[in-house]
Amino acid sequence: MIEETPESLKTDVVAKDTVPSVIFVMSNDAGEVLDLATRDNPMRYLHGHNTILRGLEKALDGMTIGKQFHVDVAPEDAYGEREGEPQRVPKSIFPEGTMFRVGAGMTAKSEDGKPFPLWIVSIDEENVYVDSNHPLAGQTLHFDVEVLSIRKATQDELKDGRVHDGCNLCRP
Repeated sequence: MIEETPESLKTDVVAKDTVPSVIFVMSNDAGEVLDLATRDNPMRYLHGHNTILRGLEKALDGMTIGKQFHVDVAPEDAYGEREGEPQRVPKSIFPEGTMFRVGAGMTAKSEDGKPFPLWIVSIDEENVYVDSNHPLAGQTLHFDVEVLSIRKATQDELKDGRVHDGCNLCRP
C-alpha cells in the first residue's frame, strides 16, 4: 500500500475518487435561498460516488481550484419529478405523545421491510398526511458554486464510501 501524505493526496481537478471542498448557494426559481455552504463550513464530498445531486456532481466534474460557476439542475438530475399524491395516515398508529410537524421527515417500511423516506405535508385532528416525494421534487434548482480545494480521497474514505472530516492529512 502506498503511504498517504498531504503531498500524495494533492490534485488540481475534480474527478472520480477526489474530495472537492466547495461553497454554494442553492436557490429555486423564485430566487429563494434553499441551502448554502460557506467558507466557514464548505461542503466536502466523495466525487463520483453519487453522494450529492447528480446534476451538481456532473457540473463539478473536471472543475479546478478557484473555479466559480452557475448551474441549473433540472428535477430529473436533482430530486426527481413529483409522483403520486400525499397519503392519509391515522395519528392513532403512532406511539402516544408523538409530536408532528409539517416538513418533518420520517422513515417507513415497505411490505418487504425496506425503509423509505416520507415527509409530513399537513396535519389535521385525526390524521397526518405524508408524501413520498422529497420536498424539492419537481423543482429546478439553481447553484452558484466555487471550488475551494480538491484532494484525492484516502483509501479509508474509498473503502467507507464517505469523507472522513477528521482526517489529519486531508485538511485543505
